[in-house]
Amino acid sequence: MKNFSVIKYFFFACCLFSCNLIQAQQENNWTNDQLMEPSTLANTLQENKNIPVILSVGPGAIIPHSIDIGMVSEKENKIKLDDTLSKLSKDAEIVIYCGCCPFDRCPNIRPAIDELKKMKFTNFHLLNLSTNIKTDWISKGYPTVD
Repeated sequence: MKNFSVIKYFFFACCLFSCNLIQAQQENNWTNDQLMEPSTLANTLQENKNIPVILSVGPGAIIPHSIDIGMVSEKENKIKLDDTLSKLSKDAEIVIYCGCCPFDRCPNIRPAIDELKKMKFTNFHLLNLSTNIKTDWISKGYPTVD
């Protein structure tokens, strides 16, 4: 009977572990097609043509032409994001970025993407700063705000 209890707890622990893995795999609310490589945006900025609306949804706007929304994990900045988005066409080209930390720990990109989806924007991208802005943008020599 004791062995049955051990097996039962082991099975329960395995189920919890599996659920956590599934949940972790579903955390991203963007597709690979929605990721924009930093080099692509850097080239667009250098050419100075057809620059998308660039929204910094993290702790600071470092990329030229970006609008500093602030950390959208904070209520007042989410309101600022909503207000900014409400002034744009639903098909406007939008690039969002945070860069505070790796994607799997970022508290800002998922709420921003949720908002874009909720407001039915159709042409948005997440700048692929999968590690952070220092590693994936600044250290590569891409343009920054002075």
